[in-house]
Amino acid sequence: MKASIRILSTGGTIASTDSDEGARPEIYGSEILGDATEAEEYASITVEEVTKIPSFDMDFKTMATIVEKSHEAAEEGIDGVVVTHGTDTMETSAFYAGQTSSTDVPIVFTGAQRRPDEPSSDGPANLINAVRAASHNRVQAAGGSYVVFNDQLHEARSVTKLHTSRVGAFQSPDSGPVASLDRHRIQFHHELNSAEPKCGPIVPTATVRVVSSGVSVSRDPIDDAIKAGVDGLIIEGTGLGNTTKAMSEGIADAIDYEIPVVVGSRCPGGSTIPVYGGDGGGETLRKYGVGFADDLSVQKARIKLALALSVTDKPLEWFTRY
Repeated sequence: MKASIRILSTGGTIASTDSDEGARPEIYGSEILGDATEAEEYASITVEEVTKIPSFDMDFKTMATIVEKSHEAAEEGIDGVVVTHGTDTMETSAFYAGQTSSTDVPIVFTGAQRRPDEPSSDGPANLINAVRAASHNRVQAAGGSYVVFNDQLHEARSVTKLHTSRVGAFQSPDSGPVASLDRHRIQFHHELNSAEPKCGPIVPTATVRVVSSGVSVSRDPIDDAIKAGVDGLIIEGTGLGNTTKAMSEGIADAIDYEIPVVVGSRCPGGSTIPVYGGDGGGETLRKYGVGFADDLSVQKARIKLALALSVTDKPLEWFTRY
């Protein structure tokens, strides 16, 4: 018996066509299968349009709606959910889903780097493979949130977009893909580890600002954030999670103002670990009282801190403390 799959369409390149004013999502959810009708060989498919936007304009409300619609699908007896989504913020929407979805039904995100009206569009193959993945018994047994792209299945926590335009843009730098898809099978490379949800699909209202360190960066961006009354700060540090001396002084002041600070890294792979002392070193920042993003990218750490600030008065407990 075929699995039942619900496709939730949200726009993005996979639903876009070109125009004199630039490409924009114009294809309705009911048309999203397009040249991907082969997907119906693997599952009984229903489609629901959530929105029709470019993902660079994605917001928490729409992300929450995606998870809510996934819950509704599960209550209807659907076996898996596929979300068609723009690639700019796909990884953060997938991560949000992993943090907030309580259903056992897997949620698989996919999209395209090339529009349907461009030569060799990758959308149909990605959509077919996303349906195949969401229909697979191992993925259904594990649940969780994933990204399918360029014949690979990635877990939402680890995947990131590493190239602006190539069809193989999505990679998991530390763990690699959990599975590869060819014409005849899905080959799994390691066990699926779906994250325990931290909360329900809420719409965070907390303001979390990302501030990047780098050569000669002053403390001004942190001072500006303090004056603006932000609720939390994500620091994009260098290497293992270090900053300039000036920034570290600003971080100390932010903590004195009881603003939670989480330190990530601009490196696409590896974890943040407090090793170096001295002004700006990760060990010094640890002593100030920061949390560490571990292996999360700064964009995902921002999502996580915004959620944490919305449901607990101890948001740094959601992060690694040394």
